[in-house]
Amino acid sequence: MNRTGKIVVLLKGYPRLSETFIAQELLGLERAGFELEIVAMRRPTDKKRHPVHDEIRARVSYLPEYLHEEPFRVLKALWTTCRRPGFGKALSSFWKDLRRDFSRNRFRRFGQAAVLVAEWPEGGKWLHAHFIHTPASVARYASEISGIPWSISAHAKDIWTSKDWDLAEKLQSADWGVTCTRVGYEKLSSLSGGREVMHLSYHGLDLDRFPHFDGQRPRRDGSDPADPVRVLSVGRAVKKKGYDVLLKAFARLPASLHWQFTHIGGGDELASLKALAGELGISDQITWKGSMDQRDVLAHYHESDLFALACRITVDGDRDGLPNVLVEAASQRLVAVSTTVSGISELFVDGENALLVESEDPEALAGALQRVMTDPDLRERLGAAAEARVRKDFDHHNSIHDLDRLFRGAWARRGI
Repeated sequence: MNRTGKIVVLLKGYPRLSETFIAQELLGLERAGFELEIVAMRRPTDKKRHPVHDEIRARVSYLPEYLHEEPFRVLKALWTTCRRPGFGKALSSFWKDLRRDFSRNRFRRFGQAAVLVAEWPEGGKWLHAHFIHTPASVARYASEISGIPWSISAHAKDIWTSKDWDLAEKLQSADWGVTCTRVGYEKLSSLSGGREVMHLSYHGLDLDRFPHFDGQRPRRDGSDPADPVRVLSVGRAVKKKGYDVLLKAFARLPASLHWQFTHIGGGDELASLKALAGELGISDQITWKGSMDQRDVLAHYHESDLFALACRITVDGDRDGLPNVLVEAASQRLVAVSTTVSGISELFVDGENALLVESEDPEALAGALQRVMTDPDLRERLGAAAEARVRKDFDHHNSIHDLDRLFRGAWARRGI
């Protein structure tokens, strides 16, 4: 079944291990009957890929990542599109943006938009961009050149590191948008100029891939040096994840409390974090696994006693929305110790289904970690409550229903 026209989905990079929520959404839309074509602004850099990527049927193509690498392709696209009725409008928007953001990146986005329009996938009736920063810039210019309507999925960093003027003008141009946390929804709605363009839709989780875990976790309490409490975290080693704060919290735990920490994920800060662990004297209690696919991550959820993530807001405003790994861990009855940043408090309530502390507070984080490490009953109670919340309110079918409604409503209005 084809819902109507083909949706061209514009992504910053594809496939990416850190963006399972996007891959899950793409597969969900295909299963709901939508025909998709994926256009990415960057080629993949991850050496591995999740099983879900192999299930997505959509054709994938790539725009020139840097214009100077494919000059003839870019020049041909500009020559082709300059005769389009909307080129002048897009060029005017570009010059207006350039005066406020004079950068090579801004030129790159206009060139990529020209290539996207010149090489527009056959049958494409709609353009949908994931992330409201650079992909949405390309989508906006492409929509103005071509007259093809577009929509946005906004997430976290893209919202909080963008200028308000940039967000506001994209919200005036887009037909509709969705975002995955209430705090993000409120921020974007305040910039929409009175248009009811934004909608709140949590990504949720494909619960078929994360079925209920029936296993019984050992009742470790940190008293046995031969059987330490197992702490897990999954996430890129980047500043907003707060791994330096987490390591400092571990270093504050009493010597009599025995624990082992496993980190899964790549990231630019791995080397500095390993050095910090050495300075803190805790290297022997940490295992750095690097990137892993979803099946291996699921096995680690089952083998662990608790999940920890010390999310923060960085100096440039970057932050997580609601990290998908927290939803995944909760689905496996794994209690989380985390912070109150952004959408985390939209999933968890401190003391009811997780333990939450303020960010940038290793002392408070250490206290929360010690509390759940030493109390298996507390871990079981909070983990069970977290799983119940996820299975009730964070099923990814809900977000697919939201997108189905938004696409069909827009197409009906526009006669597609």
